Amino acid sequence: MTRKKKIYKKKGKIIKDLTRNIFKILNENSEKSYNYKQIASKMGISDTDGKTQILQKLVELTASKKIVEIDRGKFQINEERNYHIGTLDVTSNGNAYFMSDDFEHDIFVPSVNLNRGLHNDTVKAYVYTKRKSKKLEADVVEVLNRAKNEFVGTLQMSKNFGFVLPDNQKMYADIFIAKSKLGDAQHGDKVLAKLTDWPDNSKNPFGKIVQVLGKPGEHNTEIHSILLEYGLPYEFPKEIEEEASHLPIEITPEEVRKRRDMRGDLTFTIDPKDAKDFDDALSFTKLENGNYEIGIHIADVSHYVQPKTKLDEEAYDRATSVYLVDRVVPMLPEMLSNGVCSLRPEEEKLTFSAVFEMNEKAQIIDQWFGRTVTYSDKRFAYEEAQAIIENKNNIVPKEVSLIDQEYVVDENIVEAILKLDELAKKLRKRRMKAGAISFDKVEVKFNLDEEANPIGVFFKEAKDANKLIEEFMLLANRKVAEFIGFKAGKATNKTFVYRVHDEPDIEKLQSLQNIVSKFGYKINTETREKTSDSLNKLLTDVHGKAEANMVETLAIRSMSKAEYTTQNIGHYGLAFDYYSHFTSPIRRYPDVMTHRLLQHYLDGGNSPKAEIYEERCKHSSKMEELASKAERDSIKYMQIKYMQDHKDIDFEGVVSGVTEWGIYVEIKSNKCEGMVRIKDLKDDYYIFDEKQYAAVGQANKNIIQLGDEVVVKVKHTDLERKHLDFELISH
Repeated sequence: MTRKKKIYKKKGKIIKDLTRNIFKILNENSEKSYNYKQIASKMGISDTDGKTQILQKLVELTASKKIVEIDRGKFQINEERNYHIGTLDVTSNGNAYFMSDDFEHDIFVPSVNLNRGLHNDTVKAYVYTKRKSKKLEADVVEVLNRAKNEFVGTLQMSKNFGFVLPDNQKMYADIFIAKSKLGDAQHGDKVLAKLTDWPDNSKNPFGKIVQVLGKPGEHNTEIHSILLEYGLPYEFPKEIEEEASHLPIEITPEEVRKRRDMRGDLTFTIDPKDAKDFDDALSFTKLENGNYEIGIHIADVSHYVQPKTKLDEEAYDRATSVYLVDRVVPMLPEMLSNGVCSLRPEEEKLTFSAVFEMNEKAQIIDQWFGRTVTYSDKRFAYEEAQAIIENKNNIVPKEVSLIDQEYVVDENIVEAILKLDELAKKLRKRRMKAGAISFDKVEVKFNLDEEANPIGVFFKEAKDANKLIEEFMLLANRKVAEFIGFKAGKATNKTFVYRVHDEPDIEKLQSLQNIVSKFGYKINTETREKTSDSLNKLLTDVHGKAEANMVETLAIRSMSKAEYTTQNIGHYGLAFDYYSHFTSPIRRYPDVMTHRLLQHYLDGGNSPKAEIYEERCKHSSKMEELASKAERDSIKYMQIKYMQDHKDIDFEGVVSGVTEWGIYVEIKSNKCEGMVRIKDLKDDYYIFDEKQYAAVGQANKNIIQLGDEVVVKVKHTDLERKHLDFELISH
C-alpha cells in the first residue's frame, strides 16, 4: 500500500499552494460538493491547524465568489463566475497567454499560475483583475486536453535516471525518465520522449523514451527532430507501402471509355527543375472560331486512393506533403506521388480536368469539368518556359535547359506558351483590379553539397513562367468552387471544401502602419478597396529595398490565416468570392476531398453532411500549419548551419525587430536572421521603447530602431535550438 504524500506536516507551517489545491479538488468533479474535512483528507492533512487554514481559505474564496457554499459547510466551484475555456500560448520565458473566444484580447498567465498547462493545451482558467495594475490575469485551474505529449530533446543522464531537455523553448519543464524507461538511449542522445504522468508532488513530468534519433548536430538527426517536434512522420509504415504497391496501375480500355479522351491535345507541364511529382499539366488548342481551349489537368489521385482504405487514412492523417530544405516528405508513397499519379512526359495518365474555352480578352466562354485521360508531350522547368517567354522564339539557352545541349522546342509549344502567358497576364490584371493582394515574396534557397551541407544561398523570385502556372491554377480552383457553390445568382449551400481567407484585422493593420510609417510608407484602411490598393502599393514600393523582407513578412502577419472549411466566406487575398483547392491532390488532402465531392455532384449526388467534411477541413488546416512551421524551422536550421562557416566575416544587415531582450538583424546578402542581445551592447545602457520599436541608450541617447542598417558578425550559433547570436560591429 502506497503512502499518501502529505503536503502539510508541521504545526504552524503555512500550506503551500492551498488555493490551487482546493481548486484542483473542486474541479475534479465540479457537480460534487466537499466540506473542509473531505478536502483536508484529499490533501493528506490531518492536524487541526492545517484544517483551520483550509476552512479559513474556503470562507475567503466564498466571499470573493470564486466558490459557492451550496449547503451548510459544503462547497462547490462557482461555474458561473470567471471560469473560461481556452488555449495557452506559452512564451520562451515561461509565462503564457490565455486565449479564449470569451475575451477580445489574450490574457497574461504568470508562470506560477500555469498549473502544468503546456503550450497549445486546452485549459479551464480562472480570470481575475489584478489589484495594483487593474489588468486581467488568468490562473489555470484544469488542463482539459494536451495539445501534444511527445517532445524532442537531449537526454542528460545521472546514475539511476535521466532528464530530457526539450528543444522547444516553449516547453518549460524537463522530462524525468526513470532508468526502466530509457530503452536504448544513451547520455547525450537526441530522443523523442512521451509524457506518461505528472505527479502532484513533482515539478517535472515523467516520461519514457519512444525513439532515439541520433547524436545532436548530425544532419539527419536534426531534420528528423524538426519533423517529430511537430508530430510529422518521416517514413511510411510497411503496410501502407505494400498497399500502394498492389494498386492496379494499368489504364484499361474500359477506364478510357468512362473518360474524355484528351490524349491528342498538345499538353505539357511546367514545374521546378528539381520536381519529381507533377500534379498539373496544361493543354492548349486553337479553335476554328478564333478562341482557345485550355485544359487544366490534375492527377486523378482519387481514382487510386479510395475512401476507407489504409492508404486513404494515412493520407488524411498527414494531410499535406512537407517541403524541407533538403527533402520532401510526401503525403502519398513514392510509388504514387512520383510514379503512377505524376504527370510525367510521354506517359498516358488518368486525370481530373477543368477545360475552358477562352477568348482573346481572357474571358470564359464555356467550361467543362470531369475525368479525362491525357498524354504529356513535354516537361518544362520554369527556367526553360521563362527563356521562351523572354526570347519569344523557340531557342532555349543551354544554361537553363534540362539537357546538356541547346535544343529547339516545337513551334506549336512555343506558340502555346506565349499565348498562355499573354492570357495569364490579363487574368492577373483583372484579379488585381478586383482587389487581390500581390505577395511576391522572395524565397531563400540553398545550394547543398552531397552531404546536404549548405555551400551557397540564392533567392528565388516568381517570374512570368511561375505566374502563368499560378493564374491558370487559380482559375481552375475558383471555377470549380463556383460550379458547386453558386448557381442562378445565389449560393447553393451544397457541402464543399472551400479555401477561405478572412479580411485582415484592423488593429493588426494599424500596428503595421505604425511600423512602415517610419520608412515613409502609408496604409489606407478606410475601405476594403483602399486597404488592398495601399497594401499593393506598399509591397511594390518596398520591393528591392533593404527593408523589403522585413516589411513583407510583417504585412503577411497582419493578414488573417487562410484555412479550409465548408463555410464559404470568400478569399480576401485573392479577391475571389468562391475558391477551393483542386489542383494539387498529390500533396494536399483537401484537394482529394474536392475531387471526390465534385465527381459526386457530377454524378447527380445529393449534398452529404457538412459536419464530417468540416472536421476533416479543421484537421487539414492544423496539419498545414504544422508543416509550415517545420518548413520554417528547416530553413532556420540551414541558415545557422551556413553561418557556422562564416564567423569571421562582417555582414551588412537591417534591424528586423526590437524587443526588451534583443535586437533582431537580417543579413542583406543571405536573409539569415540573428539577435544582438541588449546586454551585449557596450556603448550605452539600452532600454526597449515599445512606441518607437527601438532600443534607446540612456546616456548618449543612441537609438537603434526597425530598418536601421547595421554591420554584424556571428558571435554564437546553436543548431539544436536554432538560434543565432550576432555581435554588433557598427550602426
